[in-house]
Amino acid sequence: MKVMFFGYIRDITGAKETSMQGPTNLKQLLHKLCDIYGKNLKSRVFDNDDIGREVIILINGRNAAFTGGAETTLSEDDEISIFPVMAGG
Repeated sequence: MKVMFFGYIRDITGAKETSMQGPTNLKQLLHKLCDIYGKNLKSRVFDNDDIGREVIILINGRNAAFTGGAETTLSEDDEISIFPVMAGG
């Protein structure tokens, strides 16, 4: 699967995108990414063992919050986009 990083998430990972194989749900994918990119990423993408409030994660363009959250099933041809929540004024 293809994972794309945006905003300060890209700064944390030092990568625009990466490919992953193996995870069958979003939680597994996020844990694998945190193993690679470290605790700074983990503090942004997780709140306990659920998706944190600092990120929006899209799976094939659909917000994971509406597809099952961290338990969303993934397949090898999915595209996952991880965005920081932005505020403005």
